[in-house]
Amino acid sequence: MTSPRVRIGVLGIVLLAGALVPTAADAATTPSPTVEEQRLDQPVPQEILRRSGFDTVAPGFARALEHTHSYAQARQAVARQGAALWRRAVDRAQGRGPAGGDLSRDDDRPLYWARLGMTRQVRTWAPGFAVGERQRAALLDLLERTSRGQTDIRYPGKGLRRILVTGFDPFTLDRDIRISNPSGASALALDGTVIETDEGPARVETAVFPVRWDDFAAGTVERTLRPYLPKVDLFTTVSQGRVGRFDVERTNGAWRGGFPDNENVSRTGTVPVADPASQPQWTTTTLPYAAIVAADTGRFPVYDHTEVTEIPSGGTDPVVRADGPTAGSTARAGGGGNYLSNEIAYRATLLRDRLGLHDTLPGGHVHTPVLQFGAGNTTQVTDPEFVRNRVDIIDQVRAIVTVAADASFRD
Repeated sequence: MTSPRVRIGVLGIVLLAGALVPTAADAATTPSPTVEEQRLDQPVPQEILRRSGFDTVAPGFARALEHTHSYAQARQAVARQGAALWRRAVDRAQGRGPAGGDLSRDDDRPLYWARLGMTRQVRTWAPGFAVGERQRAALLDLLERTSRGQTDIRYPGKGLRRILVTGFDPFTLDRDIRISNPSGASALALDGTVIETDEGPARVETAVFPVRWDDFAAGTVERTLRPYLPKVDLFTTVSQGRVGRFDVERTNGAWRGGFPDNENVSRTGTVPVADPASQPQWTTTTLPYAAIVAADTGRFPVYDHTEVTEIPSGGTDPVVRADGPTAGSTARAGGGGNYLSNEIAYRATLLRDRLGLHDTLPGGHVHTPVLQFGAGNTTQVTDPEFVRNRVDIIDQVRAIVTVAADASFRD
């Protein structure tokens, strides 16, 4: 909670961010909770928080905010508590410290719901000093970044290879609010760990991203990954995909399909990136997919997934192609579809290519199986099969990353 790593990271954030001075023109009324934050009051999120001990996070954060007397102090409190939440979630997932309740340690949901409790506190907070709209937005951005591990990526000095893995929040919560995301759980389980590869030890660092279209359009992926891609030896973005299988997605498409995000917002159109004039319709994985598929990594089958949906050059209607896109075609779905899992894969691999790393940096996207509850469980927040499935997926993600490292580092 207060390791030197966290303290140094928080200090760096505060110093780099500086202090914004509120102005009269910047003043705004206190916002209302978002759609995502409003789900917090339902029984399931409250049970998840209570059974993990994370029900104390938002109240403690509220008290910390109330003890601040300036915007600068508020920034310090947000940075400190956001980073502490990430470290607490990682420590819990990796067996350090108290479990806080009977919810299994591999569960990613306490982090998700506790973060929303904190963002709601910032959003609805009425301090005794001036905080304008831009300042409140900056506090929320700082909280998002610190509590997602995006500012906590730290690689030691020489002697270790470097691997970067990302996951996602739970999503489709209006369909089933009990949902967990095994990619987020894998990020918590792997953060800061060392895996043994054929070429020596490798340090894994992780971060988690929101399931929100507008955050991606604002550049959250590029801002997080740009400082590290030139320094790492391998990266993979991870998300939840299809039932009963892993997929290594061969091709990523520059198209948003409009499926509602966690704010119930839809976005359809070309993926918005900087310098759209040079934007390709497709990017490709540089992960060693053949080696990953051939390896025995766990109980779920792993596929080299090559299918895409395109509008062929000169055509007008979408066509499904089993073996990838044809020359000059326009993307309508990558191997990972046209939701945010495809988009993070597209953005990360496009960034890799724009940094001139296509031929030297293995990177791409892996889809995990859908995390399923036990048969007949339609109301309980957890069950033994649910836990077993999540643990098995986490273990297989770790094994896939190890195989990818072995194959890549040998080359």
